[in-house]
Amino acid sequence: MSLKAVFLDFSGVIIDDEAINQELIADILLSENLRADDEEYSQYCRGRSDRACLRDILANRGRILPDEYLDKLIQTKAQGYRQKITQLAEIPLPSNLKEFLTQLKEKQIAIALVTGTTRSEVEYILEKVQLAEYFDLIVAGDDLQQSKPDPDPYLLATQKLNLEPSECLAIEDNSVGIEAAKRAQIQVVGISHIYPLHMLQRRCNWTVDNFMEIELDRVDRVLSQAG
Repeated sequence: MSLKAVFLDFSGVIIDDEAINQELIADILLSENLRADDEEYSQYCRGRSDRACLRDILANRGRILPDEYLDKLIQTKAQGYRQKITQLAEIPLPSNLKEFLTQLKEKQIAIALVTGTTRSEVEYILEKVQLAEYFDLIVAGDDLQQSKPDPDPYLLATQKLNLEPSECLAIEDNSVGIEAAKRAQIQVVGISHIYPLHMLQRRCNWTVDNFMEIELDRVDRVLSQAG
């Protein structure tokens, strides 16, 4: 197959945890004597790494923080994330996620997570839901200084798997991740877990409501023709 790897985002694609993330960022802002703002969160945080989110949202309030202080805030957020997850009766995963990952494995397509979420949060969830074994690679938010929409997270993933961008497919749920994949020259599927299809269609090569609507053979043919 020309399709050698599928890259998935984490928050919004693998797990519906956006409300948890937004609440934790709001708590951190409150600890800094600042009030959270929904529009500000959407602008600076959605689809981006915790470091980029906190750095830019605080800079917007006139606070430029050293890396050491940001590290402590990120650690606080990671600890809070784990506590919030343990309080859930069930971890909110897409119903057909495991079926899709199994399909990729059967076709011998590599699976990677390319996300702004910190590695500790990602690995904690994947182990908890027994999906860690499906993933050949994780590029997490703490692996790079640059965050989506910069293409570096995707370019690092292709480099680590020794693949060309034209051999890969990204699955994203938001405009920041979609831009990162396209800037890395990777074709992208927009999955409407958060935003409706019509908001994704203008930006993506394909749009779907769920994983099992992704026609892997069709994607493979398109990549073969492009190559």
